Amino acid sequence: MPWMGIENLWTFALAVLVFLALPGPGTFALLTATGKAGIRGGYVALTGLLLGDQVLMWLAAAGVAALLKANPLVFQAVQYAGAAYLVWIGIGLLRQKGQGDAPGVIRLQPGHFFRQGLLITLLNPKAIVFYMAFFPLFIDPAAHRGVLTFAAMSVLIALISVAYCSLLILIGHALAQRLHRHPRVGQWLRRAAGVFLIGFGIRLGTSS
Repeated sequence: MPWMGIENLWTFALAVLVFLALPGPGTFALLTATGKAGIRGGYVALTGLLLGDQVLMWLAAAGVAALLKANPLVFQAVQYAGAAYLVWIGIGLLRQKGQGDAPGVIRLQPGHFFRQGLLITLLNPKAIVFYMAFFPLFIDPAAHRGVLTFAAMSVLIALISVAYCSLLILIGHALAQRLHRHPRVGQWLRRAAGVFLIGFGIRLGTSS
């Protein structure tokens, strides 16, 4: 029986978890923030990612995806801005020198990781189109409750995201503590994260 108009609730939760497990720019931003500023930095970045995700979900519900599709120039402008931002973050990681401070010792810059997580999410217009295609798969037309159904789906996505990303933050922090004793390994991993972010940016900017 559908709950709050959501059909196949457990399948919906599993699908969200699978999509979260796919590595993306948000994952690397989260791990980078955790490595630089400890658990607190990871959760600050996560707050930005979650807020951006919620904004995109509500925009998708309002039909903004249709507007973006009808105005290719608007879609491409946001797409290129997001691509440039990811490349800029990646280049910053590649250019970073030195061994850095111990995890959690670096002074947390107010709003830095929050803004980074928020912009990485908001500057990905394809996420809006994704939500427009994803939500109808799990909505029961006969039991749909309008805004309440969509709000329930948004809350579930947020809760699953917090649980999964909390695990990533804790694992990332533990690894960062170990890597501090092996700075060269940490340096190569930071460079690898930079390369991945640049790759995501290029892919986003060149995809049709």
